[in-house]
Amino acid sequence: MEKGLDFKPENYSPLVLAYMGDAYIELLTREYIIGQGDCNTASLNTRAKDFVTAQSQSAAVDKLIPFLNEDELIIYKQGRNAKSNHSPRSASAVVYRRATGLECLFGYLYFSHKQIRAAELFRIGYLS
Repeated sequence: MEKGLDFKPENYSPLVLAYMGDAYIELLTREYIIGQGDCNTASLNTRAKDFVTAQSQSAAVDKLIPFLNEDELIIYKQGRNAKSNHSPRSASAVVYRRATGLECLFGYLYFSHKQIRAAELFRIGYLS
């Protein structure tokens, strides 16, 4: 992706980063589930929901916060504090905002080509 080479987080809104981060967390989740040998197609989406719901993302934030560097924490907070016209249906506003912050962080990591760091944070947040 050519445009990704000149990525500067300040050029993208936190909600745009969260949009990409949502997809990136989904990808990391699918890689993990399939890597565990669970390739029963009937259970793949069920297992993935343990990772990608607002509640599970908010819980992952609690585990990740102590491991974030200063820049990552700033990006997370920008996503968490971003104003959205979307109102959550299956989560409280606080849980939804924390999940948006996490998605923003993963979008930032994706566009910054920091896949190793993203995989490390995914393991800390979801597998520890």
